[in-house]
Order: sequence, then structure tokens, then C-alpha cells
Amino acid sequence: MPRQIFQVQMSLAGVRPPVWRRVLVPGGFTLDRLHRVVQYAMGWQDCHLHSFDIDGIQYGEPDPDGELAVRDELDVRLDAVVGKGSRFQYTYDFGDWWEHDLLVEDALTGDPEQRYPYCVDGARACPPEDVGGPPGYQLLLAALADPGHPEHAAMRRFVGDRFASEAFDAGRVSTLLRRLC
Repeated sequence: MPRQIFQVQMSLAGVRPPVWRRVLVPGGFTLDRLHRVVQYAMGWQDCHLHSFDIDGIQYGEPDPDGELAVRDELDVRLDAVVGKGSRFQYTYDFGDWWEHDLLVEDALTGDPEQRYPYCVDGARACPPEDVGGPPGYQLLLAALADPGHPEHAAMRRFVGDRFASEAFDAGRVSTLLRRLC
């Protein structure tokens, strides 16, 4: 039986210029696996809590202390809660509060010769972990762009010499995503 594949666009909310990815994801993936797809595709390191908001219902890792009321993402398949045209949110790092807008752009029949998930396209590097959310990222970009900025040296040390905000490589992301197959 052919597998249903969702074409999902992920956009980081509140960030300019836009940071986004387009990935092909099996509809049979659980939300836990979709979480890992977002992590790999965007370039996050999975160091913080996260949740999905789908039609007003929160999904995530159950909180052992019971402080976060979320449904267990391990128990929910993507194709059971969304379909073509569905929009939903993924929030990562409740301190920095990185909101991702997700849109299921299409539902396709999977190519039996293709390994999924797969990154089709995207733009710009993901903001680094712990930069301070969208406002901190805007400060980082401004400081890196201006050698005379009072935070330039500190921000360059924070991100290192390899960080390039314009960089994006769909092939590299697809290679990382293959770990989920």
C-alpha cells in the first residue's frame, strides 16, 4: 500500500528575514517523530521543552510533575490530526519561545524509491539556541552586521566563526533527516 506523504512548510514566527523549511513527512509519523523532524530541519539541538497546538489541543511530552497539561505526542499520528490545508503551531523552548507556523501544503503518494522525511527547500540558518527568542535574534543579527556595534565581539564569540545567517543547505538537512528513517 502506498504511503501518504505530507508536504509541510515550517516557518519561524516573528523572525525577519524569514527562516523556513519545506519537508516531506510520512503521514504515519507520530507527533514525537514530527518534533524530531522540526529539530533537524530547523537546526535546533533539542535542549528544551516543546509542544504542538493543533486545533486548540496541546501535544507534547507528558510532564512528570503534572504542571503542563498536554496529550502524549507518542500516541498521536500526524495523519490522525491534520490533513491537506491544516495549519498548526509548534513551540520550542518555553523561555525563548520560538513559535513555528506549520502548514500542510499537500498530501501526496510517497515514491517507493525515496526515503522520507526529506527536505525540499528552505531559507536562512536557524537562530542559535539560547539567543533570547526573536528579539535576541534581531539583536544578534544587528550586532554581527556592524563591527562597530557594542555587542559585536560578544555576539561573534557566542555564535562562533561558522555561523552565517544567510546559509541554508537542503541536502545537508535531508542527510540529517535520514537518521529518522
